Parts: sequence; C-alpha cells; structure tokens
Amino acid sequence: MGVEPGPLRLIGQVVALLANYCWVELDQLGPTGLSRLLCTRRTRLGKSGQTIAVGDRVWVDGIDWPAGRAAVAALEPRQSLLERPAVANVALVVVVVALAEPELDLLQLTRFLLTAEATGRPVQLVFSKADLVSPDEVASWCQRAAAWGYDALAVSTSSGEGMEPLLQRLAQPGIAVLCGPSGVGKSSVLNRLCPELGLRVAAVSGRLQRGRHTTRHVELFPLAPGALLADTPGFNRPRLPADPVALGPLFPEIRQRLGLGCCRFSNCLHQGDPGCAVGSDWERYHLYAQCLSDLLLDGERTGRVADSPDGSGLRRRGQGLEPRLAPGLRQLSRRRQRQQLLNGEEDGQAGTGKVTDFSRPDLAD
Repeated sequence: MGVEPGPLRLIGQVVALLANYCWVELDQLGPTGLSRLLCTRRTRLGKSGQTIAVGDRVWVDGIDWPAGRAAVAALEPRQSLLERPAVANVALVVVVVALAEPELDLLQLTRFLLTAEATGRPVQLVFSKADLVSPDEVASWCQRAAAWGYDALAVSTSSGEGMEPLLQRLAQPGIAVLCGPSGVGKSSVLNRLCPELGLRVAAVSGRLQRGRHTTRHVELFPLAPGALLADTPGFNRPRLPADPVALGPLFPEIRQRLGLGCCRFSNCLHQGDPGCAVGSDWERYHLYAQCLSDLLLDGERTGRVADSPDGSGLRRRGQGLEPRLAPGLRQLSRRRQRQQLLNGEEDGQAGTGKVTDFSRPDLAD
C-alpha cells in the first residue's frame, strides 16, 4: 500500500547500499537541484522486519537539502526480488560466465541459472571472454545453451564481439542485473557498455585460476532512458530453493517436458520413477540429480536439528561436531548390556540373596 506524499516526503529509488546507508535517486529534483540523497533507515522499518534492497521504490522524509541527507520512511511493494545478490524490482537477470580464465564450471553455472529462474523474470545467459577460445568452441557452447532453453550471447570486451546485441537487450526499460562468479568480467562488460563508469577490474588469480572480488556492493547505473543496469559482487555457490518440488520447474528442459504431459504424481521429483513425464535423456539431468541430492541432504540435516531434544542436532567429538544418531539406531555399550543382564538376574532371584556378577567369569554359572 503506497504512502501519500507530504510537503517534505518524496519518492525515489534505491540505487546503492553502503553499510547502514543507501543512496536514493529521487523522481523529481529538489529545490537545490539535487536528485540523489544519502539516507538512513527509520527504526520502525527494522522493527517491522522490512529490509531495503537496491532497486526498491521508497519514500524519504526528514530531508536536509543543504547536506543532501534524508531518511527512508516507507517502502513500496516489490514486483520481484533476486535474493542473492539482493536486488528488487528486477526486469531481467543476466547470468555471466567466462568461457576461460576461470574455467567454466557447469554445476556452478546451473546453480546461477536456478537462482535467476527463481525470480520469475526473463533470464539472459552471457558467455564472456569469447576471444580466449576458438570460434568452434564458442558455437558449441551457444548450441548447448539453446538445448537447455537459453538464447545465449557470446561477448568479448577486448574485441567488442557480441557487445552491440547485448546493449540492445539491456537497453529495454527496467532493471537488468549482472550476476555470476567472481572474475568472469561483469565489471569489464559494464565498462565496455558505459566507458564513463571506469569500474575497477582485476585479473584472475594465476595460481588458483579463481576470480578476484573487485565489486564490493550492488549499484545501479543508467544505461539508456528508463534502463538501469546493476553490477553485483561475485560469489561462487548460489543457494538452492528450500522446497525440493520447486527445483524441477526452474529447469527450462523440465518445464518444456511437463508442458507435453504431466507426471503421475503431483509431487514427483523426476528421478526416473514410473509415471514420470520428464525422463533422464537430456544433458543436464545429472546436474538436476546432483542439485536435488544436495537439497534433500540439506533437508535431512535441517530435520535432524529440528527433531533433536536440545535443538542442536549435533554433538561434540574431539575438536569437531558430528550429527547425533537417532535413538533407535544406538547400540548399548558392553557395560550397559552387562548391567541390564545383572538387573534382570537380580529381579529373577529376588528373595534368594544370590546375585551373579557377569563381569566376573569365575562367578558365573
């Protein structure tokens, strides 16, 4: 529900987050000609559990025009949210991966695509550093992506290959987000699209062949009238959805096959069970199976934590922690077994005064 504007209350969009502050780009210029304010967050927003993300539409008040400061008083409802990195009101998610330096990891790419698909927004796959591999390899990767359901673009910031089609794709109104692992060239792509930005870039680590973090926070940059582009920090292990049943529809291949026929059971996990309409004759099936296995394992771990009497689900062993064994699977120690036998013998010989010590073979019958 929106907030009615007041004399000192204006609406704008969060374009960057820096620690406990955010930059808000106003929809209209202030009396001093300012269009951007450095804002804090009202305490009541935190108490009500509301968090601010880049891309949020917000109302600001308490404006100090000479200092260029204000406070975020309220948030407008979000249309979409990319959870990691957190960007609100996304119109297009651009997943960028390098064809070389660092080497393309198919499982990592799949997890990034799943994160992008979870927003419910269109997804654009971009292969960067196309100049570092042969044209045949570039074509092969684009063909494989097409079989997955993605019209991929191969680009090179050095030669300019593919940059014009990418610019046309990103210049549509709305917020487009560049996401992907560290070192794949997201900031280099932005510098090529908007040379005036001059974003910092770094080479891939020579020893580990891993990307170096150069982008430290999410920020929106104007690309065309009404079009904003978000550069985001790289990370290497995107999260999977919490519900295993929700994993399958995030694969375009599964969505396509389910469009041709339904599985026998509505909660089918597409593991080759009788009546499954998906099957296993598609390239990324083993990646789906691996993601599903990881998700189910995480669910079992979470269940053990929730079911344990003390809520921990773990016990300390030496210097580390290990899962607690279910009570029904525990075996009695030899000492406890002897004690139970001893107690049973005592019950059977009550009143005789005779007690057999089974820990002493010389006293046993």
